[in-house]
Amino acid sequence: MSRIGKNPVTITDGVNITVRPANVVTVKGPKGELKQTVDRDIKVEVKDGKVEFVRPTDQIRHRAMHGLYRSLVNKMVKGGTEGNSKKRELVGGGMKGANQGNVVAVGLG
Repeated sequence: MSRIGKNPVTITDGVNITVRPANVVTVKGPKGELKQTVDRDIKVEVKDGKVEFVRPTDQIRHRAMHGLYRSLVNKMVKGGTEGNSKKRELVGGGMKGANQGNVVAVGLG
């Protein structure tokens, strides 16, 4: 995952990112606010409209966390602007599906 961690996260318009001293990253966007505590070994830097993650060594543990926290913060930025949605597709025969609000009811028939 180290290659993922090397890519900076681009901050989109309307999103504000802050990093507290305890390595807590806060993302505020039009859809809400999200927080993530980053491991103390990984350094988080916000500059020039991008978030960069720096690992102290090339240990396997640091490389894995480097990519993990970059991916999590990237998803937080997307979630703060676009929100979260899931699309499902019913496949099969002999079943009927009906959409009732946010719930899909499936029955035999």
